[in-house]
Amino acid sequence: MSTSSPEAVKKLLENMQTDLRSLSMECKKKFPPVKEAAESGIVKIKTIAARNTDILAALKENSSEVVQPFLMGCGTKEPKITQLCLAAIQRLMSHEVVSEAAAGNIINMLWQLMENGLEELKLLQTVLVLLTTNTVVHDEVLSKAIVLCFRLHFTKDNITNNTAAATVRQVVTVVFERMVAEDERFKGIVEQPPPVQGNTNRRSVSTLRPSAKDAYMLFQDLCQLVNADAPYWLVGMTEMTRTFGLELLESVLNDFPGVFLQHQEFSFLLKERVCPLVIKLFSPNIKFRQGTSSTAPPAPVEKPYFPICMRLLRVVSVLIKHFYSLLVTECEIFLSLLVKFLDGEKPQWLRAVAVESVHRLCVQPHLLCSFCQSYDMKQHSTKVFRDIVNALGSFIQSLFIVPNGGGTAAVGAPAGGSGSGAQGTAPGGPGTGGGSGTLTTQAAFEYRGTWIPLMTVSVQGSAKATYLEMLDKVEPPSIPEGYAMSVAFSALLDLVRGITSMIERELTAEEEGAAEFRETHPEQEWKPEPGAHLVWEEMVNASWCGLLAALSLLLDASTDEAATENILKAEMTMASLCGRLGLVTPRDALITAICKASLPPHYALTVLSSNSSNLSSKAFSIQGQSVQIISPSSESHQQVVAVGQPLTAQPQGTVVLTAKNIQCMRTLLNLAHCHGAVLGTSWQLVLATLQHLVWILGLKPAVGGALKPGRAVEGPSTVLTTAVMTDLPVISNILSRLFESSQYLDDVSLHHLINALCSLSLEAMEMAYGNNKEPSLFAVAKLLETGLVNMDRIEILWRPLTGHLLEVCQHPNSRMREWGAEALTALIKAGLAYKHDPPLAQNQRLQLLLLNPLKELSNVLHADIRQKQLECVLQILQSQGDSLGPGWPLVLGVIGAIRNDQGESLIRTAFQCLQLVVTDFLPTMPCTCLQIVVDVAGSFGLQNQELNISLTSIGLLWNISDYFFQRGEAITQELEREEEALQKQAQEKGEALNRPFHPAPPFDCLWLCLYAKLGELCVDPRPAVRKSGGQTLFSTIAAHGTLLQQPTWHIVVWKVLFQLLDCVRTSSTTADKEKIESGGGNILIHHSRDTAEKQWAETWVLTLAGVARIFNTRRYLLQQLGDFFEAWEVLLNHIQSAALSKNNEVSLAALKSFQEILQIVTPVRDSDRAADALAAMGVPPVLIDPLSASGPGRPLVRSDSLVERLTRYNGAELQAPPPGEESALEDSALWWSAWNTWYRTGTESTRPPSGPAEKLAFIPSQPFLTALVQIFPALYQHIKANFSMDDLKKLGVILYGAVSVPISSDASPFILPSYTEATLTSLQEAVLTALDVLQKAICVGPENLQIMYPAIFEQLLLFVEFSCKPPQYGRVETKHVANAKYNQIQLFAPAEWVALNYVPFAERSLEVMVDLYHKTACHKAVITEKVLQNIIKTLRMPLGLKYACPSESTWKLAVSSLLKVLSIGLPVARQHASSGKFDTMWPELANAFEDFLFTKSTPPDNLSIQEFQQNESIDVEVVQLISTEILPFANFIPKDFVAQIMTMLNKGSIHSQAPSFTEAEIDVRMREEFSKVCFETLLQFSFSNKVSTPQEGYISRMALSVLLKRAQDVLRRYVEDERLSGRCPLPRQQVTEIIFVLKAISTLMDSLKKTQPENVDGNTWAQVIALYPTLVECITCSSSEVSAALKEALGPFKDFMQPPVSKVQNGES
Repeated sequence: MSTSSPEAVKKLLENMQTDLRSLSMECKKKFPPVKEAAESGIVKIKTIAARNTDILAALKENSSEVVQPFLMGCGTKEPKITQLCLAAIQRLMSHEVVSEAAAGNIINMLWQLMENGLEELKLLQTVLVLLTTNTVVHDEVLSKAIVLCFRLHFTKDNITNNTAAATVRQVVTVVFERMVAEDERFKGIVEQPPPVQGNTNRRSVSTLRPSAKDAYMLFQDLCQLVNADAPYWLVGMTEMTRTFGLELLESVLNDFPGVFLQHQEFSFLLKERVCPLVIKLFSPNIKFRQGTSSTAPPAPVEKPYFPICMRLLRVVSVLIKHFYSLLVTECEIFLSLLVKFLDGEKPQWLRAVAVESVHRLCVQPHLLCSFCQSYDMKQHSTKVFRDIVNALGSFIQSLFIVPNGGGTAAVGAPAGGSGSGAQGTAPGGPGTGGGSGTLTTQAAFEYRGTWIPLMTVSVQGSAKATYLEMLDKVEPPSIPEGYAMSVAFSALLDLVRGITSMIERELTAEEEGAAEFRETHPEQEWKPEPGAHLVWEEMVNASWCGLLAALSLLLDASTDEAATENILKAEMTMASLCGRLGLVTPRDALITAICKASLPPHYALTVLSSNSSNLSSKAFSIQGQSVQIISPSSESHQQVVAVGQPLTAQPQGTVVLTAKNIQCMRTLLNLAHCHGAVLGTSWQLVLATLQHLVWILGLKPAVGGALKPGRAVEGPSTVLTTAVMTDLPVISNILSRLFESSQYLDDVSLHHLINALCSLSLEAMEMAYGNNKEPSLFAVAKLLETGLVNMDRIEILWRPLTGHLLEVCQHPNSRMREWGAEALTALIKAGLAYKHDPPLAQNQRLQLLLLNPLKELSNVLHADIRQKQLECVLQILQSQGDSLGPGWPLVLGVIGAIRNDQGESLIRTAFQCLQLVVTDFLPTMPCTCLQIVVDVAGSFGLQNQELNISLTSIGLLWNISDYFFQRGEAITQELEREEEALQKQAQEKGEALNRPFHPAPPFDCLWLCLYAKLGELCVDPRPAVRKSGGQTLFSTIAAHGTLLQQPTWHIVVWKVLFQLLDCVRTSSTTADKEKIESGGGNILIHHSRDTAEKQWAETWVLTLAGVARIFNTRRYLLQQLGDFFEAWEVLLNHIQSAALSKNNEVSLAALKSFQEILQIVTPVRDSDRAADALAAMGVPPVLIDPLSASGPGRPLVRSDSLVERLTRYNGAELQAPPPGEESALEDSALWWSAWNTWYRTGTESTRPPSGPAEKLAFIPSQPFLTALVQIFPALYQHIKANFSMDDLKKLGVILYGAVSVPISSDASPFILPSYTEATLTSLQEAVLTALDVLQKAICVGPENLQIMYPAIFEQLLLFVEFSCKPPQYGRVETKHVANAKYNQIQLFAPAEWVALNYVPFAERSLEVMVDLYHKTACHKAVITEKVLQNIIKTLRMPLGLKYACPSESTWKLAVSSLLKVLSIGLPVARQHASSGKFDTMWPELANAFEDFLFTKSTPPDNLSIQEFQQNESIDVEVVQLISTEILPFANFIPKDFVAQIMTMLNKGSIHSQAPSFTEAEIDVRMREEFSKVCFETLLQFSFSNKVSTPQEGYISRMALSVLLKRAQDVLRRYVEDERLSGRCPLPRQQVTEIIFVLKAISTLMDSLKKTQPENVDGNTWAQVIALYPTLVECITCSSSEVSAALKEALGPFKDFMQPPVSKVQNGES
């Protein structure tokens, strides 16, 4: 119910009337005036109530009258009356119906009461009500009221005093509240600014409004009173205490700062009165030095007086808090004083209150900020803020130093007390905690034996003081141990917390502003206000040293986990703030402190020491006290939780980690985790420390780079308590999260992190050099983790990251490099697998960037690294193979970077990758990479570590070629597009296009690269690779060559095939002839491959055959190249050099190739069907048949497109050239070239060695020679048109040479027929075939060819001679000439050269010749060239040797051949007798007959009678030929010849025994039949009437007489011998001879009988008759055979038994 409601007014009126009635009642007797006044008062009130609507206003107007009765009542000084009156007055006041005048009266009345000491409490109450309910009291009245209260404060009554004090406080407040309210009322009104006060008159307050004036006067007087001066306004003050004055001042200043700040007058008071006053009052404290403390009197003192000092500090706190801006200079003084009060020389209580005051400042960061701006940042000004922080620091330090003075309030333990002693004495100290587990150990600090407990002094962020609040204490209190430390500690923490949170808030706001500005004004640059930053930086710069000094000391001394946590948090927030502000030195110093605290004491870590050296070397001097940055002391009483190996080399043995270390470590992790972005270069410190801790704790990296607890490699040197064991997974986890959070760092910070990790890793690498200690893999593992989580911006960190890891990969320590490789490959795989935006497929640069380090790894020499690299490639292929795109060249480069020094397993892994590529990825890679695939596959073929891989890679090349073939069109198109692009680029740069095999189209170049690679493999040192390579090369060319364009064939021929042939030829000819021992001990090498030379021979064979085959199958295509002839020549040259190589295998194969290129079928000329053409070109039919099912693999190319394609490629090939002269000419040129090659080869290979036999030259083998000769017929077919006599001669030389070559004995069983079989060797067959071909060609050829017949006869005759005289091959003896080369190989069977059995060959040649002669006897050339004579001359040799011939058949054949030849030739000879062409033949013939019929050789001993008789019949045949074919035509025959024949017949007719009896001749049998025929023929010729000339007859007669004479001799000798021998039989030979003579005589008798007498010379008769007596003499012989012959001889004599001529007429019977 408000005081102005009608009810309230009604009530008031009633109450007043009641009060007045009571008053009149009380005063009725004693004080009638009062009674009257009261009664008139009642009337007055009623009147007012009746007349006025606004009763209260009317009351107020008349209040003086209304109040009067009550005032009079108070004047009675009767307690009862007075109380009643005061109550009534108070009621009036509370309804605000008291006017100013009335109020004055009331105050005056109260003053009287006060002076009389009545109703003091009521008085105070009344004053209070009066002043608080309304504002009517002003000026003197007010001052009187205030003085009244002050007076009551100093009464003897305690209650009154206290009540008065409270009233004074309230009244003072009311005064100022009125002023505030007044200001509010006038707020809207603009006033004239008051004229500036020039004078310093304290009372010139004319400008102030009433309430303000009162307040001013009051405040001014308070100052006067505190200063012990007389007041100006508060008149009537009797006494005053300073403490009360200061309290009042403080409350005013604290409660109404606005008044002082808004009104100049008040500000003036502050400056002019308050500050000097404070400074003056401080003076005893300043001057005072700690000595004996005695209580000082309350008079102005010279000794520090606790109550005043404490209140002064409170005032100062308020001044600084509220009026700092007004009192900058004064505050500087105050603050300096405050700092001084912290000195160790000041009394303990003073230091305690000072610390509390400082704490109050510390919780006001904005204030601190102002200090910094106003002092620290000004020149020539005290660095107040820095001093405060440093003072706190040195204060804390001083507490740990036991004071020297024995003052009562000594801090900590007794001076001499050791740490343990201190613990014991401290209540609830750590020492007592040991016994019972329930007691919590008290938080405390302990440093070098000083133990200081820690108390909870205030809530964080508020400075709740204890001693500054002790306003009732007069004596200085005793300060408990540890209180000052605790306050200082709180102050320190609050200071840090305040500063950091304030600055961080502002920074954040600034950043938000910047972001907003950028959004709204994207084109402008946002500029921060520089001022703010400067202040913040200055604040940090000013404070960090002191803070760090104090905090690190406290951290070292702290034994309480919570305290430690707070200290660490302070250091961390400070560090992060420094980081945000970019203050590197303080940031690093703070971080170093945390790092040092994490590590064991005295742990040598260069990063930390080098960094902090610039700090610890400085001691900060704070007002003469040095503040040393403290290094952790070792003897801290901490729970040990881990023992481990140091990572550094310096401290030997183990190091110990305490719980505090672990706690610091967690802070460090926290710092890195939350503030990584601002760490910058201090990452290095943080990470180095973490690395060492991780090492000591034995964490080892696991997959992905996370560190997991693992046993240390060096054995059980790491000991962990269970406490830390449970922590480890957490730490490990935080560690990983720390690096995961790197994804939230900005790019610059991320770079800092990576640089730090890299330099850390470099250090680890340095340490790992040269010792086998396990390296620290922390950095590498974390680089990996960092890389993995930052995949989205991998580009910015890829280079430094991978660059470093590549270095790690080259480290000699295997664990180190293994992890380097692990990290690198994991990153590459992750990078490729990551879903980048844009995807890798569209971001080639990134993809190449990611793959590049993989390539770089190829330069590392360590096999384990390469193994990792290749495994990575394999995984990449398996997971990302389809999307590699432009990365293929790099990947292939890696696969192909194999070297022979790298060991098999590497090569095997790399090869697996390649196989995967070839089987799965050829279609997905850009066609430009196909060439690289070929190169890589080739390099695997060429590596020499693993033969199987080489061979398999050749198979891959075949697969690749297949792929090219099947995807030809697509590849061609893509390559041509690429080519165009490249050409453009090249033109723009003005360079030529640089590509292998450039002029050829790109697709063809691909093939050429493939062929070139295979070509390289064909000359590999390993035979198996060469073989496989060769087969593949020729197969691919054969199968797919059709795809090449015609000009490309030119390159294939010259650059691929011939180059290959050259290499092979060179290698073969220079290959080593040393025997290769069996490889690996278990592989046997066949003797035909046991030298390098033989192995190369095989290669040469394959290569030559392959090239020849291509020339054969692609001849038609190749002929259209301009230089086919040159190519042909080169090929022939190769064939020739191979044929002449000293290796049978090669030479024979060369001839096979020669045969192959000669037996060429010309392609179908008029081909109308493409398929035929394709077939002719060697396309496999499956591709031609459109219906053939495509296999399970890739679909086959549709046949129509293939035909088109081939037609396009081989347009030229499919149009047959016009049959014209050119091609024929060209052909013949080719054939003649071939003939020349053949001739050179033949000549060279059959030329016998010229040197002495020991240096045995190479002797060609039979198969070789056979093949050589067999080539000729085919070749001849093409060159016969121009084959000249010269050529024939050349041929002859070769054939002769070939046949004369001996065979080595080890080959003889396979080649030589046994002597019993009369077979020819294939070589001999071939030779005869060659001659046969020639002869047939001559036969059917034109006339002019026939002049070649004689040459052929000559050749055949040469061969016939072999029957008797085998050819000599140089000086090679064909008996037991062992060849050195073979000696080495076949030690047990030294080779010798075996001459062939030439007899069958010679005989066959003879038969051929006879046939030929049969056909050609009449040819002019045959006649002219005296062929017959040559034949006879040749046959003379076997005929003459007869039994001495190597084979019996020879002379028999020779005779029959001679007879056949003569039967044809003699008529021809007779026919041409006149031409004289046969003149020279006759003597030859005669000699031949002579040599044969009277051979010098004896028949073999084992000749049977039948054989002998057969042989004799041959002789007889010859004689018969003479009698039929020669003698009847004697007149056409030269006389000498006839004479010779006669002589011969004569000789044959008496086969007399040789006179000497040698053993050899004993058994000669008489050819009786032969003699008989001779004799008959002789006689027939002698007595024939056809004797053309007397000469002939004479010859025969002569012969006859000689014969008869010989017969006479033989008979006589026989008779004599018979007689001499007595009973012994004569030698068989002699008996035979006599028998023969006897038979001859009987023959003669027969002839004489048949002949006309006129033909017989008389002399002959005489001789015949003269024989008779001799015959008779023989009758006595004992031999029955002789007797029988004698009988026959004597028989015919009866025809002569006639009478002599003289007695008998005519003498005839």
